[in-house]
Amino acid sequence: MENKNSLKDIFTGRSGRKIKEVITAYAFIAPATILIFIFGIFPVGFAIYVSLHKWRIKRGDFIHLRNYVNAIGNLAYVVVFFLGIGALIGMYFFVKEILKMARENDEKPWLTIIPGIVFAATTVAFFRWFYSALPEVLGIADKLRGLERTQNVFMQLLREALRSETVLPTWRTFLWLFLASLVVGGVVYRLWRNKRTMTYQSNFALAFLALGAGVGLIYYTFERVGAAYTEAFETGTDPGIWPQFISITAGVILLALAWILWSRAPKRDSKGGFLLHILAAAALLVGAWLLIAEIPTIVASGDKDLWEGLKVTVFFSLGTVPWQLAIGLFLAVLLFQKVPGSNLFRILYFIPYVTPGIASAAVFQQMFSNRQSAPVNMFLSFLGMKPQQWLFEPRGIMTILGDTLSFNVPNWAAGPSLALMVIIIHNIWTYVGYDTVIYLAGLGNISKEMTDSAEVDGANRWQVFRHIIFPLLSPTTYFLSLIAIIGTFKAFNTIWIFRSNLALGTTDTFSISIFIEFFEKLRYGYASALAFILFGIIIFLSFINNKTQGSKVFYG
Repeated sequence: MENKNSLKDIFTGRSGRKIKEVITAYAFIAPATILIFIFGIFPVGFAIYVSLHKWRIKRGDFIHLRNYVNAIGNLAYVVVFFLGIGALIGMYFFVKEILKMARENDEKPWLTIIPGIVFAATTVAFFRWFYSALPEVLGIADKLRGLERTQNVFMQLLREALRSETVLPTWRTFLWLFLASLVVGGVVYRLWRNKRTMTYQSNFALAFLALGAGVGLIYYTFERVGAAYTEAFETGTDPGIWPQFISITAGVILLALAWILWSRAPKRDSKGGFLLHILAAAALLVGAWLLIAEIPTIVASGDKDLWEGLKVTVFFSLGTVPWQLAIGLFLAVLLFQKVPGSNLFRILYFIPYVTPGIASAAVFQQMFSNRQSAPVNMFLSFLGMKPQQWLFEPRGIMTILGDTLSFNVPNWAAGPSLALMVIIIHNIWTYVGYDTVIYLAGLGNISKEMTDSAEVDGANRWQVFRHIIFPLLSPTTYFLSLIAIIGTFKAFNTIWIFRSNLALGTTDTFSISIFIEFFEKLRYGYASALAFILFGIIIFLSFINNKTQGSKVFYG
């Protein structure tokens, strides 16, 4: 009876109400959290696991970073090292946030370090259990050979896998640490009653996790580099990792120093200080470029198909994003005017976006066929020009133009192939309507009084657009450019429809290369490594876009 009363006392009063609110909140978000883990976090973790193995239909040997090294050369070691440095930087920001919060509220949250350590250890124990259980669970497929494949048999093998000698101890460690984290967290909350206790605990936990990840990745990098040199010495070759590693690291450091000097230059009071900072930043940028220029050479020593796929993807993105944004903005400004039939044209321009991509790609494929009777070739003949091979043409557009006008074009200036240009035209045609509609929504949010006031002050239409409308559309432009860049690097469906072997791989973007490795060559581990490389490229481009264009966004 006393136990029941003490349990009731926990949920009574002001503190009890807070506890019930917290439990209720976590109960509401628990289903979404479980779904995110099953369909979001788990597939990513499993893909990382696959990428570290020699995996062809069946799981092979654990080969560490070899898939990544085969893809991008020794740059893989540099990337893992800087991921470790990034984790340590993340730890610094977590600690900085903790100290800032403590200083602002005049608090001493050092007691929460203890549950922070236990929470971090619990998280590490969970991933340790997960990666020890995964091989045993995957091995069930081999054990099922020759057995009747029923649910009872599978559940029995699953229980055996989870109770194996390598898995059960890690599960017990995780379970004990999880219970300890609940007890320690609750005790610290009782001893130091503060509404920010859980925030401090979680921040300390994240800081310790970042510290562990950073130290672990840096140690792993040096251990792998040492293993690579040991293996290379046995074969009498020099992998050349350390010179490349030092060169790129020094280049990144110079680049960071250049950015710091450049950002501090406008804050200088004197012109001399301003110019000195600018010149120093420029000198550091030149030095950084000379050192980082090693990267293309390293990547080129990796997978040739990967390098070609990345080059095609860059051509595709540069040929699509600027044009679709510019045309979309032009049409939006035009349709925003009170002209007859503007609503009809809005619908017409949006139709390509809602049209199934596979169907529109098939139509374009017939329009740009290499037949003489194809619509586009017939139009060229009508203009007195030679019909083209279009989707079957691997030559660059500048090369074709040079042959037509009788001048030589070097290979590096050949540009995207004519086949890729057809795909670019289709992509622009598809997404211009979407960009137009989004820009129209952005134009609708601009105050008409502002533009009218500018016109009354004597500004012409171009000046109103240049100095008022375009800056106020910067959030819309930033959003559309970010989505478009990510979309072009992930594009697959329509490109696969347009793909032709006669184009000699000039339309095979990065995502196509991943698909071929996975579904045709059945190199699952290598394809997973390529997928994470593409993910890293997208994250890097998003970061660059945020720092360059995002900083100039004007939200009014």
